[in-house]
Amino acid sequence: MIQRPNISTLCSRLAISLALLLVASTAHAQKLFRMEKDSIPIFRGFQISFDLVGPARLMLSDRGEIEGALRVNLHDQWFPVVEIGIGKANHENDAVTGITYKTTAPYFRLGIDLNLLKNKHQSNRIYGGIRYAFTSYKADIIRKALLDPTWKTKTDFGVEGMKCNMHWLELVVGIDAKIFGPLHLGWSVRYKRRLSHKEGDIGQTWYVPGFGVNDQNSVGLNFNAIIDI
Repeated sequence: MIQRPNISTLCSRLAISLALLLVASTAHAQKLFRMEKDSIPIFRGFQISFDLVGPARLMLSDRGEIEGALRVNLHDQWFPVVEIGIGKANHENDAVTGITYKTTAPYFRLGIDLNLLKNKHQSNRIYGGIRYAFTSYKADIIRKALLDPTWKTKTDFGVEGMKCNMHWLELVVGIDAKIFGPLHLGWSVRYKRRLSHKEGDIGQTWYVPGFGVNDQNSVGLNFNAIIDI
């Protein structure tokens, strides 16, 4: 006859397995988030950076951003960051709807980056990070020369100063390479996911400052000039 383990034995084995798994997971998490212990101090200064893609897009197209950032260097490993910018759009006579859309407003991001390289203290870095972002903006949405069905005359229709806002998250992956002295150049790819939004009564706005063309999610690219302080 085959003797089957009783319920208490199975529960004991399961509890021991879960305890070992928890200990291993905790040790792994502590290894990931702890600061390396060496002779390098925790505070390593600041970095200021300016995005070059947004201004170029603003000059060459009907939308773009001017953006700067301040990062704190903690042990060449963790980089808390604040990003502030101004987004602008002047999209006239949309090919599909014929609508003209205008807005200019600031936006803000707050987040942190993690240096992913094993040697944290070298000049070049590969990092991953996260941002919380917010903007409050006003939009002008005008449909020009709309035919009045009653009076058969053409008139402009729309709204000016429509109040809107949006909250979103960004997942960031990037590279930071030292050029010479305090100057670095770097680029980052950002996946943007909308959390919540408030828009006007006449429909979705075409562009959101800092987020880009309005949708549930978006992908952005930054190319930064970075200076160590």
